[in-house]
Amino acid sequence: MKEKWMSADEAVKPIGSNQRIFLHGSASTPVYLMDALARRAGELRDVELVNITTMGQSDLFKPEYKDSFFFNALFVSANLRGIIREGRGDYVPVFLSEISRLFERGYLPLDAAFLQVSPPDAHGFCSLGTSVDVARSAVRSARYVVAQVNKYIPRTHGDGIVHVSEIDALVAHDTPLPELNYGENLSDADMRIGKYIAEIIEDGATLQMGIGSIPDAVLRCLDDHKNLGVHTEMFSEGLIPLIESGVVNNKNKRKHPGKVVTSFATGTRRLYDFVDDNPLFAFLEAAYVNDTSVIRQHPKVTAINSAIEIDLTGQVCADSIGTMHFSGVGGQMDFIRGASLSEGGKPIVALQSLTPRGVSKIVPYLKEGAGVVTTRAHVQYVVTEFGVVNLYGRSLLQRARMLRDIAHPDHRETLDKAIFDRWGTT
Repeated sequence: MKEKWMSADEAVKPIGSNQRIFLHGSASTPVYLMDALARRAGELRDVELVNITTMGQSDLFKPEYKDSFFFNALFVSANLRGIIREGRGDYVPVFLSEISRLFERGYLPLDAAFLQVSPPDAHGFCSLGTSVDVARSAVRSARYVVAQVNKYIPRTHGDGIVHVSEIDALVAHDTPLPELNYGENLSDADMRIGKYIAEIIEDGATLQMGIGSIPDAVLRCLDDHKNLGVHTEMFSEGLIPLIESGVVNNKNKRKHPGKVVTSFATGTRRLYDFVDDNPLFAFLEAAYVNDTSVIRQHPKVTAINSAIEIDLTGQVCADSIGTMHFSGVGGQMDFIRGASLSEGGKPIVALQSLTPRGVSKIVPYLKEGAGVVTTRAHVQYVVTEFGVVNLYGRSLLQRARMLRDIAHPDHRETLDKAIFDRWGTT
């Protein structure tokens, strides 16, 4: 194993022009390795970087390296939005549950994978830590695997165990993980939405939480619930108090009873320490966690996801603002459909009624170029700070009226006019 340990500059030497490199994501983004690759910008051309959510800043993002590196995002994180707008990257719309297929079936064959892992144990096993998601598939698929070995990466239980024999180059570099706390600055609107959603979550339900402040607001409102379970693509800080109080005990789950099942997690050091060597958590591959046939087996799956805007017929845009890519398809549809097929399940789309600029998020028509992530045939519960509606089985006109009634009061007259113009009645 000694011959595998090397500097970051040595580890990235085998990378050549026109190759495709996978970057480990979220809190495990290997910025140290990415910066080493950036130092080779002058000798490389058209290196494609494939990733889901990345965190932090790297020299790879510099505009002067546009001829050397191109980001092909499977989910557009905040640090890539400008890069894609500038044409230095692009976006692949794909369900999170199917990304591994892109690697393994030759649609996006990987020349290399850059990872962050925990130090190897006495048996030579490392952990992918907080992000197993599609990284385990990348390890299996890539011809060359480089791992930054970082003592701050927690050892998580599940699918993320990687033996050093699967790694070609090991680079020692300890750096604290990036931290993010969605529940730090919850607004009054977030909390009102959280309370509405908590009221329709039943005891014994299995929860999926998407990304953002609203899921954390929901978690704060669940103290009086009992026997909740968690099967989710990701979770953050707000789940910890519910585990500690026993509200979340996972006893009613039919798959992995007693365990929190997730694909990745992002939070503060408190969360990273909480999952470290904690057998309560199973970090499993997204291809499994987000598989609709797995999700639907749990009782009362309650899936909580967000939206950028929703039109009066129920079409949900969640990945773009018009033609500007903002996030990605992710696992929203995986869980919306899985929850709808679960016995007693409730797929929920939650959003504040207004943008920060005071524009209504409930609109007559989606913006030109906007992407429909959840179709109007899939949408059921929609929640704003002004109430809850269930569009399932409702006609287009009925939906329009219901959505108008939970829009911001300042915009209901405009929506009324749009309803009359389309249907001849309000």
